[in-house]
Amino acid sequence: MDQFEVRPLFGGDTVGMFTITNVTLWMALTVLAVTLLMVVGSRGRALVPTRSQSMAELTYSFIYKMIEDVSGRDGVRFFPYIMTIFMFVFFANILGLIPFAFTTTSHIAVTAVLALGVFITVTVLGFVLNGASFLRLFWVDSAPLALRPVLALIELISYFVRPVSHSIRLAGAMMAGHAVAKVFAGFAAALGAAFFIPVLAVAALYALELLVAVIQAYVFTILTCVYLKDALHPHH
Repeated sequence: MDQFEVRPLFGGDTVGMFTITNVTLWMALTVLAVTLLMVVGSRGRALVPTRSQSMAELTYSFIYKMIEDVSGRDGVRFFPYIMTIFMFVFFANILGLIPFAFTTTSHIAVTAVLALGVFITVTVLGFVLNGASFLRLFWVDSAPLALRPVLALIELISYFVRPVSHSIRLAGAMMAGHAVAKVFAGFAAALGAAFFIPVLAVAALYALELLVAVIQAYVFTILTCVYLKDALHPHH
């Protein structure tokens, strides 16, 4: 599990609040990658787009359509926030697949901050836009009257568990894939002449990890859209 260890970037053994670590470096590279694609890559605004501009425009359209479909037209005004979340998680996952890189989204500290940011934003937004009516989110009108208090308690617990499941899903998926890849790589060194068997397994697993990296970014973002919809339209 040493590939997930947080280390000071400039030596030393102590990691403090302001210590620059390998996590800091790869998060900065993630922001740089997003900037290169979305700002530098599309700055020409050509009628016949370049490859980078096409990728940026396709990503923009994809996220815009996702928000519109899931959260409705009211959710489109929050496009910059959701787009930022998707791009950060996507590039953090992809950069983590580079050999000897560090996967920042494999750490619950990173994903928990993202999930808590979504949770607090959605909760505050729900009360700002709807006032006390936001509490209707926990009251299931379609259920029998006798069951509504019980369902309200279940809905309330489910609501506060959201940031936990939101963050653990992403961190767990990224950590598990990398750990399994490391295990198969160790088999390759131990098997000697038969090394090609685990190597093929690692290659297949790497392709699967690439797919998981994209899917997890999508899942994290679409759940954000679902939670946003609850804040905009708090009713069952």
